[in-house]
Amino acid sequence: MEDLTKLAVEAAVAAGASYADARVVDRRSERVRVKNGAVEALTDGRNRGLGVRVIAGRGGAGAWGFAGCGELSAGEARAAAVRAVELARAAATTIGEPVRLAEVEPVVDSVPAPVQIDPDDIPLDDRLALLMECDRQMRAERVEIAVGSISVLHQRQHFASSEGASIYQERVETGAMLEATTIADCGACRRSYPSSHGGQVMSRGWELINELDLPAHAGPLAAEARTLPDAAECPAGRMDLILAGGQLALQLHESCGHPIELDRVLGTEASYAGTSFLTPEKLGSFRYGSDRVNITADATLLGGLGSFAYDDEGVPAQRSWIVRAGIFTGYLTSRETAARIGLAASNGSMRADGWARLPLVRMTNVNLEPGELSREEIIASTERGILMEDNLSWSIDDKRLNFQFGCEIGRLIEDGEIAGMVRSPSYTGITPEFWRSCDAVADAATWRIWGVPNCGKGEPGQTAHVGHGVSAARFRDVQVGVTSDE
Repeated sequence: MEDLTKLAVEAAVAAGASYADARVVDRRSERVRVKNGAVEALTDGRNRGLGVRVIAGRGGAGAWGFAGCGELSAGEARAAAVRAVELARAAATTIGEPVRLAEVEPVVDSVPAPVQIDPDDIPLDDRLALLMECDRQMRAERVEIAVGSISVLHQRQHFASSEGASIYQERVETGAMLEATTIADCGACRRSYPSSHGGQVMSRGWELINELDLPAHAGPLAAEARTLPDAAECPAGRMDLILAGGQLALQLHESCGHPIELDRVLGTEASYAGTSFLTPEKLGSFRYGSDRVNITADATLLGGLGSFAYDDEGVPAQRSWIVRAGIFTGYLTSRETAARIGLAASNGSMRADGWARLPLVRMTNVNLEPGELSREEIIASTERGILMEDNLSWSIDDKRLNFQFGCEIGRLIEDGEIAGMVRSPSYTGITPEFWRSCDAVADAATWRIWGVPNCGKGEPGQTAHVGHGVSAARFRDVQVGVTSDE
């Protein structure tokens, strides 16, 4: 891997590139999925290749060029490098200003995957037996649909640049989920564990599956799904809202993570899911949320799905402030976008979906930092509201301002106590108004990192694996439920 990346970089420089980097990525993914007592999917795939990114041009105007190859040979690596330079020269005839990069100290390093139990050591029969036992327990509760899955990813990567970087990184990701669905006159009612849309995924080994203890949650999960159709429908009106777990993580993802991607702000990521309302003049002064809202981007968290040692430009992982005491203070950046707004360095947010794609500005672990009250204290101090968990649907506009979310389950709060379940809960809001209404964030006792393995961006589309650390948070006077004029 190291020989090929260095060869590609040297070939690109020899062909006229002023800057070049190359990545060899070898990725193997496995997935086991069972449904209603049968194996629905059993996959084991491998993808590997080399991608070369260069800056080159005519008359001092340098532009990006990129090319790759799926055959890992010296000849193909050289050819890809030459193609990348040719494409950069063609692109340079169309740009208004040349690409400039913020400085980075080139690093030589090798980083193994920090796992305790390698998923490869767990036989396929054991994985299937675990899911089948959970399936049996869910169907014993007479739900119509029972689903369980386990996923594993192993990745090896080497990065080299013309500045002298040479970085080898290994990565292991493990995840699991259970879903139980009841079909009733009111429609389908679903409950998920540990969360919806793929469950929980982390940059950890099989120890995560042991900690999730899927069999202990399968029966209670299905029992809740079976009783949910009998719950009252979510009331409509304005009331206090408490978000917890994966739902708060997704709220943070959509209304805080995407708008801080600086390529969106600068207009180079506009056609796929829009741009951003967080324009550069807002940096350092715009009130994003209440003074209870503190948000960080942290790629250094152990086990986070958005964690790594170095990004795909060779920039070290960092922890940086995004919102501090409610004030917007920082973006997710690349070396190029950081230079465009006058920053001295990137905060290491560039990643690509495999070898065949250009790196893009992506979320790392975007976290709502813990507050001071316990989750129980927040509920106890709520006169009337709804606690919502586990996302069912979402919609947000192209600038990440107006949103609507639906959840699997709501729990009505009256006089500081949980009064019962409600079905089909939903809420709407406008991003800055919503976060300014946040008056309480739960403490570190219930704070955890949730993985989002399906974040889409770019054309051609790329899927990023990102994380969000949250506990629970309360938002005052939020529109919940469906009103008659919607």
